[in-house]
Amino acid sequence: MFHKAHWLFTLLCVGSTSAIMILMSLLYLRVSENSLYDSQFYSFQKDVNTIATNLEETSTLSMQWLARMEAQNDYSIFIIDNGVPFLYNSLRDGMHSHSKALLAESLDAYISLFADAPVANINTYSNIWHTEYAFRSPTEQSHYYCSRIDIGKNNTSTQIMILCSLTVLRAQIIRQRILFLGIISITIVLLSVFSWLFTGRLLKPLQENYESQMQFIGAASHELRTPLSVILASSECCESATAEEQKSFFQTIRKEGRRMNALINDMLTLAHTGTNRFLIECAPAQLDTLCLNAYEAFEPLCQKKQVLLSLQLPEDSIPRCKCDSARIAQTLSILLHNAVSYTPDGGQISLSLAWDHKEGVFEITVTDTGIGISDADKKHIFERFYRAEKSRSAKGHFGLGLSIAYEIVSAHHGKISAEDNPAGGSIFTVKLPMT
Repeated sequence: MFHKAHWLFTLLCVGSTSAIMILMSLLYLRVSENSLYDSQFYSFQKDVNTIATNLEETSTLSMQWLARMEAQNDYSIFIIDNGVPFLYNSLRDGMHSHSKALLAESLDAYISLFADAPVANINTYSNIWHTEYAFRSPTEQSHYYCSRIDIGKNNTSTQIMILCSLTVLRAQIIRQRILFLGIISITIVLLSVFSWLFTGRLLKPLQENYESQMQFIGAASHELRTPLSVILASSECCESATAEEQKSFFQTIRKEGRRMNALINDMLTLAHTGTNRFLIECAPAQLDTLCLNAYEAFEPLCQKKQVLLSLQLPEDSIPRCKCDSARIAQTLSILLHNAVSYTPDGGQISLSLAWDHKEGVFEITVTDTGIGISDADKKHIFERFYRAEKSRSAKGHFGLGLSIAYEIVSAHHGKISAEDNPAGGSIFTVKLPMT
């Protein structure tokens, strides 16, 4: 399931980002290419204006000047005098068939473009006027900018056709497209790798939480099935048992029922922490009183296990803490219950309360001399559904108590932590703000 989700999230991330990137690149290329065409056209118009100005100022056309203009600008210039090709063209290339075809195509393009609107796109200089336009040569399959200069002097008509090939410009545009294609391809590859790693990292905690829940459900199901089987078996035995035997069976039923009830209550508490139903009703409370009550509640159990339970409270009076006293009492019960469960007979447990007036923080500490917690488990013991190694998985513990304590302390904007006891065992510390 998560592997498929990993692929889908990666494809979604790569697809959406790549689509946006390609769209923006296409828009940029369109604007850039139009700008290159416009720049080339404006440059061509400027050169034509220069040529037209020179023609206005001179009465003769020098072949050397025409050849220099062609060489400097990479233009093709055709001159038609009263409908007859000028000698310059014949001397230049003998008017090869392709040159004749190109000239004819440029004239036909001019006629088709400006036959109905002869004034459009025309710049005039007294008896000289010229028109610039773009056309595509069907013969050469090439694009050109073309200018037709008409000269009217002494009842003669001369046309000068100046053609600017766009082959170099189009080659530059193609190189630009190939460059962008390469950049986009490399970017998509890098984006795919990043998306795969990013979505994998994003899904990892979800997958771990899901796997932890599945493991917990399996363990909880086993733990629930065992007392349920005992309850069913004891209830069946009650039918044929004596009064004294029934009393023993009823005690067993109550004991196993309490275990089931504790597990179900813990699960409901954790379920409520993820919704708005987990309410904290804060009111001023005396933490020293709560610690004293917890001490008195667990003292008989510690005596039964021959575990020394001690309590240290501040000698001076301390302010009240605005908290949910019932939830804080539940937290103390969880920490003390864990300490009692994992401390061997003859061990020691200490419950202490301190008040830091500088930081305005109450500090509750539960110290035991039990089996301790491994460094690997310390990172996860407050996570939901996490169960520590088997040595700390005592009967009746389902890996929920510390998660509940963490949720309660977090709801009070406090902090809870665990560390090793130098004398052996563990130290759990709860820090609560005064308000």
